[in-house]
Amino acid sequence: MTSGQDSRAGRRTPDRLPAGALLSISLLVGSSFVMVLNETVMTVALPVLVGDLGVSVSTAQWLSSGYLLTMAVVVPTTGYILERWTPRRTYLAAMTLFGAGTLLCGLAPGFALLLTGRIVQAAGSAIMVPLLMTSILALVPTSRRGQVMGMMSIVLAVAPAVGPTAAGAVLATLGWRWMFWLVLPIALVALAAGTRWLHIESETSRARLDVWSVVLTAGAFSTLVYGLTRIGEVGASASEAPLGLPSWAWVLAGAVLLTVFVLRQLLLQRTGSALLDLRPFTVPAYTVSLILAVASYMALFSAVILLPFYVQGVLGRSAFVAGLVVLPGGAVMGLLSPLVGRAYDRLGVRALVVPASVLLCLTLWTFASFGAATPVWLVVLVHVVMSIGLAMNFTPLVTDALGALPRPLHAHGSAIMTTSQQLGGAAGAALFVTVMTLWSADPAGEPDSTGVRSAFVVAAAISTAVLAGSLLLGRGRPESTGSAAAVRE
Repeated sequence: MTSGQDSRAGRRTPDRLPAGALLSISLLVGSSFVMVLNETVMTVALPVLVGDLGVSVSTAQWLSSGYLLTMAVVVPTTGYILERWTPRRTYLAAMTLFGAGTLLCGLAPGFALLLTGRIVQAAGSAIMVPLLMTSILALVPTSRRGQVMGMMSIVLAVAPAVGPTAAGAVLATLGWRWMFWLVLPIALVALAAGTRWLHIESETSRARLDVWSVVLTAGAFSTLVYGLTRIGEVGASASEAPLGLPSWAWVLAGAVLLTVFVLRQLLLQRTGSALLDLRPFTVPAYTVSLILAVASYMALFSAVILLPFYVQGVLGRSAFVAGLVVLPGGAVMGLLSPLVGRAYDRLGVRALVVPASVLLCLTLWTFASFGAATPVWLVVLVHVVMSIGLAMNFTPLVTDALGALPRPLHAHGSAIMTTSQQLGGAAGAALFVTVMTLWSADPAGEPDSTGVRSAFVVAAAISTAVLAGSLLLGRGRPESTGSAAAVRE
């Protein structure tokens, strides 16, 4: 090394991003945002598709359920994929799948090809968020991870809320195919940009693929998500389900398969050939933050699921008003996430999550007290305050969890985090809708004030548990653990 190089190395600050890192992260964030937004666009389009494609509501619902099931199957395998492939190769594969699926959806003459396109889209989307998480951990110094992870929170929290609003605007002006034709050029540009500019250094391995683990993870997570989704569907009956099995039977079967999958992974970890390495659970800081993040994600779903029922069924407002009620909160969450990330870099996780959990707890108990005479402006205000609490929760918890892991476990820790959030969201939706339906005074089970309030009580109880758990978080500022920590065999 020359003296000039020595001088430049001496001037490098430890918190400086590598050359090209910001461009790579921005590309990954933008691509992930489009993909995650695509998860929720079908919720608004289903009534239109029922008429245009000549299918029943229960059949059309598979355009959303099939997407979720594919995500549930693919996400647990991303730990293995990220170990075997470079970030660039993984990104190109994800964008190619997403772009091909989008093209199929736009050209689909009927339901079958449209569903196929959605499944191909989901396969690409499932890879992208874990790739984003591991890339941030690889590129960003510990002292700045919170700030950059705040950008990722925009993807996870804001995109699902914006999806239905964007889809509604497209449906009102252009028609449902344009939900895909407008996205396809974005996907192609992102694919070309990734080919040209995405370069992230990484180490790959030649880990052997355990076929039985793939079979078990496909069966376990798809069955669990399907069963939980069926529970969350108002009016779902066993006769409409495959094999005529009730929802609880699918959940039980999924739990059994998941147990077998976990036991097999623990066995394969001894030889380093596990499909999903479970050693992140041996790191207490990771486990605590993971549990709190999943519980907070369930609280988010309480608002996403219950507020539209409340605004339309109890307050008697239109679906358009119900969509506008949650929009300010989503916008606030997106604006705050980068700021929260910077605060995490200075203060650490506990200084943010404890007051955030207090806000979350207070707002959900407030929702539980609302009735038929509550003004809409107050609902919007409380939801905005709740969104502030969620913004202060997500970024610190995810950053703290993944930052506690040694670098060899980053890929598997990201896969576990994404899978757990998916299962938590499905379980939360199922729980809240079931409670709302069972406790409704209406004999037909239609959601009413009593049912909605009961479901918010359950969500508030979960938030109270989050508040108690937040006291277990560490007090210190984030420290560098990614490359120095040893992996416990």
